[in-house]
Amino acid sequence: MKLLQAKLSKYTAPQEAKAAGVYPYFRAISSEQDPEVIMDGKKVLMFGSNCYSGLVNDPRIKEAAIEATRKYGTGCAGSPFLNGTLDLHKKLEARIAEYIGKEDVMIYSTGFEVNLGVVSCLTGREDYILWDEQDHASIIEGRRLSFSQSLKYKHNDMDSLEKQLQKCEPDRVKLIVTDGVFSMEGDVANVPEIVRLAKKYNAAVMVDEAHGIGVFGKGGRGVCNHFGVTDDVDLVMGTFSKSFASLGGFIATDKEITNYLRHHSRSYIFTASITPASTAAALKALEIMEAEPERQEHLWELTHYALDGFRNMGCEIGNTSTPIIPLFIRDNFKTFAITRDLQNEGIFVNPVVSPAVAPQDTLIRFSLMATHTKEQVTTALEKIQKVFRAHNLIP
Repeated sequence: MKLLQAKLSKYTAPQEAKAAGVYPYFRAISSEQDPEVIMDGKKVLMFGSNCYSGLVNDPRIKEAAIEATRKYGTGCAGSPFLNGTLDLHKKLEARIAEYIGKEDVMIYSTGFEVNLGVVSCLTGREDYILWDEQDHASIIEGRRLSFSQSLKYKHNDMDSLEKQLQKCEPDRVKLIVTDGVFSMEGDVANVPEIVRLAKKYNAAVMVDEAHGIGVFGKGGRGVCNHFGVTDDVDLVMGTFSKSFASLGGFIATDKEITNYLRHHSRSYIFTASITPASTAAALKALEIMEAEPERQEHLWELTHYALDGFRNMGCEIGNTSTPIIPLFIRDNFKTFAITRDLQNEGIFVNPVVSPAVAPQDTLIRFSLMATHTKEQVTTALEKIQKVFRAHNLIP
């Protein structure tokens, strides 16, 4: 065996979980990603999706994707820098810029590539990136690739952020990067205070709205819109893979920044463009979200109902106030076992274990879509109560 294979063969955690009957990953779904899916020939309620708008199976979006494929083909066969820019891409960029309220927008092939390509190249060797310790992995990878000085602040702790800002040279560029809604625990960044500190220390702000768009703000425009600080946030990132029911991502900002990014962002220049189908799907989803505010209203009704239900049954749910509801288990193996038991009861949820979180912070991630019914949420609450009691997590 070669040295590489010999080294990697020591990683046996997946095999051990499979042998114990609790391996929770790569579970095959054989239907649409709706509130109810088919797994192993059985109906399962889906509470593990990130499509908060519930549009991922909307027939209008499917038809838009099909029509774009008929017109443009299945792919672009090149990056946007060269042969991969379609008029459809430019239309989507203009619509997103209008929607978010920024001068210009660039669309990337994935949301991960947005953060990777933006965070890694905006600042120089003597500049600073300040980031929340619970920022998404794509932000972490972007700052790792940057040559800038990296300063981590405690999660959503504004005193910690200010102390880090005080370490920075006043005349150097400072970029504060935060999730708007934190994807695992569902809490919301204190964006107004981040903006206040940014003004005080002459820093720029970038907010990842991946889990905020479709949930917060007018027409689902996100946390920055919700707090009324869009004009004060320099860069707004979003993804099409969640509420936009597609695949891809964008950065919304001013033209000086997009001019630089279009010629320096490596994950933009050296990656094939978002497909025509994905582009058209995102456009149609945006149109629907703006035209049907009742979707967002229903999502919040379900969210409050579920939050009350979990609190009443004694679940530990942390500081969430969003459709992302963490159910803390605080034990790796038990988290896997509960995930298995819930699927056996017809409920799909996602396990979050170390190293994604600290071993003492493992949790079940329960997430809602606007297409769920109150009856489906009630069923999930009942099944979760049954399984949690069996594992002695609640009275």
